[in-house]
Amino acid sequence: AALLVACAAQAWGHAAKAQARLPSVGPAPEFALTSQSGERVSLAEQRGRVLAVTFIYATCKDTCPILTAKMAMIQRKLGAEFGPRVRFASITVEPEIDTPAVLKAYAQAYVADLAGWSFLTGSSAEIQDVVKRYGAFARRLKPGDVDHLFLTSLVDRKGMLRVQYLGYRFDPEEFLRDLRALLRE
Repeated sequence: AALLVACAAQAWGHAAKAQARLPSVGPAPEFALTSQSGERVSLAEQRGRVLAVTFIYATCKDTCPILTAKMAMIQRKLGAEFGPRVRFASITVEPEIDTPAVLKAYAQAYVADLAGWSFLTGSSAEIQDVVKRYGAFARRLKPGDVDHLFLTSLVDRKGMLRVQYLGYRFDPEEFLRDLRALLRE
């Protein structure tokens, strides 16, 4: 009987946690950067949608491809919600190399749906400012090689930063649940 009660308590605890509202970190840092299509994209334009913000660079050979592939898988799982209700913004940390054309080719390599996913670049100063304000880190070691923190941030429909995932090994199912929880709010 004690084992049954313990198992039930764990199940209830998990269910309550799954239904819990995600914390609010504060207003998401604004940005206005250039997309793979050469258009300016800003955080303010994303209001009304849930936004996932990541930091990558196109010449990365190790973790960026893993993160981008994971995001592409999540994009597919979102189905019709992707684009109209959920958007992704992948911001380069290597703006000297990652021109809009380079980012467009990178997006195509991962079959990114550009109706809902922007690959963004800007001046070095703009990128460093956004990286810093999101609490990430990026330092160029040499052209095409950047040491950076893998940080994925979820911004709700009102522009509030709700949760950040450190690294590229976050659980895609948890991420998807969090995206959908923000859609239900």
